[in-house]
Amino acid sequence: MQDAATRNDEDASAAGGDGDAVYALTPTFVHAVIDALDIGDGFAVTDLVEPLHAADMADLLGLLRGRQRYQLLDILGSRLNPQVLPELDESLRDKVVAALPARVLASAIAALETDDSVYLLENLSEERKAEILDLLSNVARAPVEKGLSYPEDTAGRLMRSELVAVPPFWTVGQTIDYMRTVEGLPDQFYEVFIVDPTFHPIGTVPLSRMACSRRPVLMGDIMDDEQTLIPVLLDQEEVAFLFDRYSLVSAAVVDENERLVGVVTVDDVVNVISEEAEEDILKLGGVQDAELSDTVLTATRRRFPWLLVNLFTAIIASLVIAQFEATLEQIVALAILMPIVASMGGNAGTQTLTVAVRAIATKELNPANAFRVVMREVFVGGNNGILFALLMGATGWIWFGDPALGAVLAIAMVINMLAAGLAGILAPLALEKLKFDPAMASGVVVTTVTDVVGFFAFLGLAALILL
Repeated sequence: MQDAATRNDEDASAAGGDGDAVYALTPTFVHAVIDALDIGDGFAVTDLVEPLHAADMADLLGLLRGRQRYQLLDILGSRLNPQVLPELDESLRDKVVAALPARVLASAIAALETDDSVYLLENLSEERKAEILDLLSNVARAPVEKGLSYPEDTAGRLMRSELVAVPPFWTVGQTIDYMRTVEGLPDQFYEVFIVDPTFHPIGTVPLSRMACSRRPVLMGDIMDDEQTLIPVLLDQEEVAFLFDRYSLVSAAVVDENERLVGVVTVDDVVNVISEEAEEDILKLGGVQDAELSDTVLTATRRRFPWLLVNLFTAIIASLVIAQFEATLEQIVALAILMPIVASMGGNAGTQTLTVAVRAIATKELNPANAFRVVMREVFVGGNNGILFALLMGATGWIWFGDPALGAVLAIAMVINMLAAGLAGILAPLALEKLKFDPAMASGVVVTTVTDVVGFFAFLGLAALILL
């Protein structure tokens, strides 16, 4: 039988040349795994999936249906690569962790670094969590329990306790010898922390500098005094901001007494940035926490509340339209043109909202420049409003042969585009000030404003000018 790597390369080449042979899970490969699972050929399944990278294996588990997924986990048993589990999306992680036998899960956790172990255990019931922890050695259990004691989405949950810390009077040679003999070092690390007798970090030495230094050189003589210390309770978004702002590769995490308790590395921060960006995009669409692995009932339950809120905003817009029922009955053209005004305002508001939410998340938009940004969006909305007013005013005039109708359409377009720009920037700023999530709630506000203002301006002007 062909091994998985050979099969994947051949499938990729057949699909589109050598440049496509990057992602292992080609359709042919996935179907081969499913076929082997369907006939119960455990040896074939193992031959296929064991060469997979941990991230690809996690994707494969997400692609399989529930029964097939559990069958694959049962076939692999203790041979499941522990590194697969931290790669799973949150909802899929909970399903997989719940399906694994306690001893298999405990063995995987013992092989992982602290941050990954905490990620796997954080959503388990207290009974299940205690069962897993009881199977760990005291040495392995202590840092995991410490990590779980910190609030979710903080540096304490994000950090790992595995690190290298030495006093400044140690030599480079002593440090290297220590790292060669001590157990429990992280798989990857980028710097050695220099600490005082009370374990307060006083500097760092990059591994590259240490490797280029002679053995008798003191670590204190080659350390960097300046470092960014991260409080253990700092929100993970703030951690990501610090890494981005100061181009950090790793950073020490300190407790309330500023003692060294862990380290956050750039690979963890990349995951945070990806998760936060994905979360904001999903929130803007009203599908928070959505995953492709969600069941139909789960997806329905998560989307229904947002759609219900939008239903109420649509009713508000309909009530505005109802106030101009007589006007619509006399001039049918208004009903044809009315959606254009609201739609253009909605799209313009969404553009401004997207830019604003991103700027708030990256701290580019703050009280210091808020007024300038608000005025910029007002002028952008006004300029676009004038341009589209000329375009749609002429269109309305030519379409229905009525210059007054074209003027009404043009004026309403300017008004709604201005309102869209204001709502798109002011809504997220106001919600941020009130400690609400701008990404989650701003869309409803902007949609309501642009619909109500658009309909009211267009129909109200038509009632005043055309009747």
